[in-house]
Amino acid sequence: MVLDVGFPQASGAEFSPDGRYRYTLWRIWDPKKPVVLFLLLNPSTADEFRLDPTLTRCRNYAKKWGYGGMLVGNIFALRSTDPRDLYRAEDPVGPENDRKILEMIGKAETTVVGWGSHGKLMGRGEAVLRMVPHPFALGLNSDGTPKHPLYLPGSAVPKEIGASAEHA
Repeated sequence: MVLDVGFPQASGAEFSPDGRYRYTLWRIWDPKKPVVLFLLLNPSTADEFRLDPTLTRCRNYAKKWGYGGMLVGNIFALRSTDPRDLYRAEDPVGPENDRKILEMIGKAETTVVGWGSHGKLMGRGEAVLRMVPHPFALGLNSDGTPKHPLYLPGSAVPKEIGASAEHA
């Protein structure tokens, strides 16, 4: 499927009006090819202009796998460099997050999930996994949660995990 994000630029991101939440991020390098969606834990410092280390790794994976771009969403849209902030926040998910996740799932050829054990907070990993018709992961942790991509080898490839990983 060729990406139509509804925006003319090849690089972008959507934030809440106050900038507290990042709902979507995308990078397109070949609009004639399909895109991959990465659903991760929560946004860090990446924005429409620069990628953080995690999203640099995801971009490298997407290019290696032959995609023309990547979309990025998170099970928690709260921007933070420390996952512990998710546990302290009144609303770490964000009011528009589920709608944006579903939109991105509809635009991507493949959805790769990777939120790690913090995805158990609020049962959020399981809830989001139910939204994804054919989820893929770069591996599962011993607790059954999908591995976060940052520290995985560059040779990792996505494998379908089914709509109900043991303990998403």
